[in-house]
Amino acid sequence: MIDGLIAGRLYGKPTERRGQSDKAFVVAKIRVATVDGESLFVNAIVFSDSAKAALLTLDDGDSVSLSGTLTPKVWTDKNGEVKPALDMTAHAVLTAYHVKRKRDALAQPSSPKSGGEERPFATGKRNGTRAFHGDSSSTSLADDDLDF
Repeated sequence: MIDGLIAGRLYGKPTERRGQSDKAFVVAKIRVATVDGESLFVNAIVFSDSAKAALLTLDDGDSVSLSGTLTPKVWTDKNGEVKPALDMTAHAVLTAYHVKRKRDALAQPSSPKSGGEERPFATGKRNGTRAFHGDSSSTSLADDDLDF
């Protein structure tokens, strides 16, 4: 099993289908650019409700990233030339919209939940410090160059 992250553009519109057990899934074809300027097709299938919903909002040509298990395949074009391809069972979908939404969510302070201790998490970096929810202190991370 190969766990991978691919990024490319949708080739056609994702479609929802139903299996023999009447379980819904979404299929999509993503065209991924390779280092040598060629492109590779990734045939994706998605079962997760949130990932299905995200894919179904996209259209032909939209940029998308998928994370999941990959299976290498080959196919033969109409000229008889053998081409590589990948099959993916995706469990996560990420688009430019999702990145902006996650960044906005991290930038907004969250209110503590009652009934338990809140776990600290990074909310952003300002002037070499990063604020953490859960306490009122800030931790200096001047050597850390990661941006959230």
